Amino acid sequence: MLTSFPRDDQAERAFTTDFLTRSAEGMAAFRDDAACLNMMVDIADRISASLDAGGKLMIAGNGGSAADAQHIAGEFTARLMYDRRPLAALALTTDTSGMTAISNDYGYDHVFSRQVAALGRPGDVFVGITTSGRSPNIVRALDEAQRLGLTTVAFCGLDGVATHADHALCVPSSWTPIIQQLHITAAHIICGLVERRLCPQ
Repeated sequence: MLTSFPRDDQAERAFTTDFLTRSAEGMAAFRDDAACLNMMVDIADRISASLDAGGKLMIAGNGGSAADAQHIAGEFTARLMYDRRPLAALALTTDTSGMTAISNDYGYDHVFSRQVAALGRPGDVFVGITTSGRSPNIVRALDEAQRLGLTTVAFCGLDGVATHADHALCVPSSWTPIIQQLHITAAHIICGLVERRLCPQ
């Protein structure tokens, strides 16, 4: 039997409208942010150069950002705008045996940095996604990737991790739900740019 919950239609409609308004405002601010637009093109440049030279893209994040990492990797290895050859991308959030072994033996702060150390090669690109800009395991992975000669990219909000990345896309929001929306939009734009460059129709 389904439970019936009390509903305040006016309050729920107001919540929904407010969320959509904040979402639209966040997207408009992102569209008008010249630094973000330039950064997305720069990141697409670096990823294109890496993949064209035989490198790969590695991506990591926590929670919703872990799902984004897998989503982004899937867009590269499958397709985004049109049919084309697969592009080398790997989410570091999918190997549960490796992740749990590293977390158990070394601590969760090392869950991505050890994968970067094992799999990363100079010329690869590592993208660390952190809405807070302070996720210890992402910061550690960015530092390890820089040490190994990878190009490092951070996706974050207004509180960025610019000092830990070669390229930091700090989207214009401090609210996690909107930051996440802007991150996946940015990823689609970047993937679309790479696709057009490496696999023109």
